[in-house]
Amino acid sequence: MLGTVLWALRVGALLFAGFETFGRTASLGGGERAVVITAVTLSALGMVWWWRQEARHGLADPARLPAASTRLVVVLAVMGAAGGFASSFPQAGALLAIPMMTVSRAGSEPRLAAGPAVTCSAVAAIEAGALVTGAGTGIVLGFPLGLLVALLIGGSRRAYRLVAAQNAERLAQAEELRVQQQRNAVLDERARIAREIHDVLAHSLGALSIQIQTARTLLEHEQTQRAAGLLDTAQRLSAEGLVETRRAVQALRTDTPPLPQTLERLAEEHWDRHRSPATVTVAGTPSAPSPETTLCLVRTAQECLTNAAKHAAGQPVRLALDYEDDHVTLTVTNPLGSAAGTDGTGAPRPRLATVNGGYGLTGMRERLLLIGGTLTAEATAGTWTVTARTAP
Repeated sequence: MLGTVLWALRVGALLFAGFETFGRTASLGGGERAVVITAVTLSALGMVWWWRQEARHGLADPARLPAASTRLVVVLAVMGAAGGFASSFPQAGALLAIPMMTVSRAGSEPRLAAGPAVTCSAVAAIEAGALVTGAGTGIVLGFPLGLLVALLIGGSRRAYRLVAAQNAERLAQAEELRVQQQRNAVLDERARIAREIHDVLAHSLGALSIQIQTARTLLEHEQTQRAAGLLDTAQRLSAEGLVETRRAVQALRTDTPPLPQTLERLAEEHWDRHRSPATVTVAGTPSAPSPETTLCLVRTAQECLTNAAKHAAGQPVRLALDYEDDHVTLTVTNPLGSAAGTDGTGAPRPRLATVNGGYGLTGMRERLLLIGGTLTAEATAGTWTVTARTAP
């Protein structure tokens, strides 16, 4: 729309200048009149070619004319020179509209040299015409000043176009970044869901495996009543595992219970499932860490309790939660497994297999790294200690 309006103004200006000039130059000699007619004719032909080039590549957008840009500058220079030379003739001042149009258009070219080149050719033609016709100071100085104004107008258009192009590029980049961020957010959410489901299943299946292995050992020693009780517990654990799996995704977007309360619940479940005591102590002033931090420490405690049931069955577990000013530390300790091969009732203690293939510590460490925390695990003086420390 803007290009159409602009071209309508250009054509109107050329027609007005032509008719105005021909109406006033009837008294000129044949040679002078021929110069005026030639200038108007060249300008009209040049404008037709100019319009075809812009119509082919997009009106009102000079930046989209890379192939025709050099030729276009040459055509504009010829039109400006022809119109400028003829405008210095008596009663032909209206033809100054032609070089003003070409200078303004060249000034809007992306190449900075285009505007001054066309301006210089037009000014030189005006001064040459002034020498031929003996024009006064108004033409010698006034017409070049008018062309400088046209050049400034074209330069402002060029600056506007450059800013508009840069803004469009920034908008495109921002849109691309937004799409990429959305894609990353979806992938991160999928990874979180997969990680939570994995941890829930690993914890539930780990406890379930312990119950089944213990029950099998009891059956081998004909302790069917205790084995039946363990199998009932295993059945309950499988049902609870399915429930926890359904809740895992929901827990990602909902508020989790306070961390001490959750650890107390885990300690009670550990006693119910494995008949091994687990105690929770809290030091410092309890704070409200982020849901991601709380969930990370809960999963770490679950993994530690499962590992204690696997490798140190019957041994007490201590979970110590320490709130400090800028971070939270969870320390889980339990004595290493007894060398004796029986439990408290005289039945042999089974050798329990690791369900997760030995990746429990690696998984805990990776989970803490995601929130900027650290995890250490070591055996000292017959005690196994796991320390999870969140980032400040």
